[in-house]
Amino acid sequence: MEHAPKSQPLVLPPISQAAGKPLYEQLIAAVKAEIGAGRLGPHTPLPSFRALAAQLLVSVITVRRAYEELERDGVIYRRQGLGTFVSEHGAARSREIKVQRAEELVREAVKECREAGLNSNETERMVRRIVREEKHGR
Repeated sequence: MEHAPKSQPLVLPPISQAAGKPLYEQLIAAVKAEIGAGRLGPHTPLPSFRALAAQLLVSVITVRRAYEELERDGVIYRRQGLGTFVSEHGAARSREIKVQRAEELVREAVKECREAGLNSNETERMVRRIVREEKHGR
């Protein structure tokens, strides 16, 4: 019988109560970032609830909630008795979800610009300026 490879500790940015977002959401974002960056490929095993909770100094419930949401989104999958793994299409699903969220944020920003009295041209100029600044690391 073939065994799944052992999971490696995830190297994630710090997860903190002070960050302003719930811990499980920070964990979801961190796992998606690792998948999106290609550091966690398809079928890569992830740590168990308990192992990751101990590593991050969070509750098992926090990890379970994050994993359940990632599974619901199709980013990871679980196999009874084997563990939790990055799905075949985890990177694509992660990207798709990020693009949807980015679109929501842009719509919200455009609405804020309109409420601030900016016209379409002014809003577009602002967005182009911000994109240029981000491109050049400012």
